[in-house]
Amino acid sequence: MTPRPVVSSDAHDDGASRPGGTGTAAGLAVVGAGIAGLYATLLAAEAGIPVVLLTRSELEASNSFAAQGGICAVLDGDRRAPGDSVESHIEDTLAAGAGLCDPEAVRVLCSGAELDVRNLERFGVRFDADAAGNPSLGLEAAHSHPRILHVGGDATGAGIVRALVSSVIAQVLSGRVSLVENAWVTGLLDQGDGSVRGVVFERDGVRHELTAAAVLLATGGAGRLYARTTNPAGALGEGVGLALDAGAVVSDAEFLQFHPTALRLPGRPQDGWLISEAVRGEGALLVDEDGVRFMPDHHPLAELAPRDVVSRAVAAHLAARGTPEGAVYLDARPIVAREGRGFLARRFPSISAALALAGLDWEREAVPVAPAAHYWMGGVATDLWGRTSVPGLRAVGEVACTGVHGANRLASNSLLEGLVFARRTIEALVAERAGAASPSDPAARERPDGAMHSDGAVHSAGQWNTVVAPLPTPIGEPSHGSSLEAPGLEALQHLMTADAGMSRTAEGLTRAAAVLDDWLAGENSPAFRHSLLAARALVAGALAREVGVGAHFRADAPAGRSVDPRHLGWRAEPRPAVVPSPSGRIPTA
Repeated sequence: MTPRPVVSSDAHDDGASRPGGTGTAAGLAVVGAGIAGLYATLLAAEAGIPVVLLTRSELEASNSFAAQGGICAVLDGDRRAPGDSVESHIEDTLAAGAGLCDPEAVRVLCSGAELDVRNLERFGVRFDADAAGNPSLGLEAAHSHPRILHVGGDATGAGIVRALVSSVIAQVLSGRVSLVENAWVTGLLDQGDGSVRGVVFERDGVRHELTAAAVLLATGGAGRLYARTTNPAGALGEGVGLALDAGAVVSDAEFLQFHPTALRLPGRPQDGWLISEAVRGEGALLVDEDGVRFMPDHHPLAELAPRDVVSRAVAAHLAARGTPEGAVYLDARPIVAREGRGFLARRFPSISAALALAGLDWEREAVPVAPAAHYWMGGVATDLWGRTSVPGLRAVGEVACTGVHGANRLASNSLLEGLVFARRTIEALVAERAGAASPSDPAARERPDGAMHSDGAVHSAGQWNTVVAPLPTPIGEPSHGSSLEAPGLEALQHLMTADAGMSRTAEGLTRAAAVLDDWLAGENSPAFRHSLLAARALVAGALAREVGVGAHFRADAPAGRSVDPRHLGWRAEPRPAVVPSPSGRIPTA
């Protein structure tokens, strides 16, 4: 993609900073351009809030763009499947979350779907339709009804992001949005009162500051902390590290979901390519190298069991056969037998193209798959309006922990979460700018900063209980000498895969924690430090939660121990405040 020119915040007229000045350059700085960041940017611009959108690379480089499965939504009237309901969507989400979802957040998510789907259509998204012109609804694992909307078959994320990007570019050209591409955010600005009021970022090797009335983190997940992942290169957990450095609470960090069907071609570029759950929803089966189907032995729903169940079943089957680094096979030939040749290419064009590039014809042969790191249910703790425990800092999308996913995300709820909570975040900002209290509804729980404390106090609202403790941090020099060479990403990925992967033990997690502490005590670039902090929070949560639940599996769990119903939160000691400098400004065109 050809880089677009940076549009100066001088286009805004409500106190925008000029070169060499320190005035407020934006009403809102959005960090990240996945579905949550793009959607929040558009809604804020429509509401008259001056927005600066910062993205690490070019637009369209995000987890959202790569999403295949679709958006889960129960629509109105004839647009929904017979017998489906919002209540049914709520029940399915709660069941997948293994008892650790926040019911209030889930209700907000499921009941908000219709409005946000309509908004997407308004921004140019065209969902696949049936013969009657209504959305064509798919079925995925752990859903009781078909309710998955798609764009371009299996290119839902790409279709949505492209439409939103087009709308954002239109707002840039109109002067309502400032866009800064290739901007690496390295810190959050503090006005000296503990509140976040902007960001520090690097662009083309030059340090810049951007002050803003509010900062919205929409930086995505952390799958790249592991050796095998479905995530793009930028999914390094840095948003969580930024928030921890600012003193924000991070919750449920131990819950990182592994997708059971990522293409397994060691040493090939396509290794880790996601093969959507929707393929199993259409009738594909999982078999071993002998062609024997094994999922019915693990769960009544077989291939359509929740993701954590399927991933662990695949891993257990491989381990039992003595090939833990090997693959099982996804057999889509039953779909071909039912629908005829050509159906897979029409229904799943992106997957078909990727498999063809790898020399595989999935109409004629089963394809090798294995679990890979996929989605982080944990993240920066927020209330139902996107607010974190640090004034001025919001978070939305995969970087946030709203409570909707619990211990295991229901398929296709992720894009929906990004939409619903991005909209609510902007609604709250609009109310605050008008001098009014934030919007309220029966589901609104207390703000994290008013109810979460590092002394271990418990926050209760409904069934949402969080215990917050200080994140263990290294003090003084590393334990292995006076200095320790900063490791590369590959070393971090190896450590997390070996000691904090799908199957965890106290021994491995303790080892990972000690190594991460050593690395954090050494000298690291800001970006890598933030990835290390995110990894440290994940390991801390996994070590503290001694009984497995959902995506968190403890192989050494004590027999007979019940699942801990609490949500484990962490707060790091804030780094010295980054105060705006007199010369701080954003780059101009």
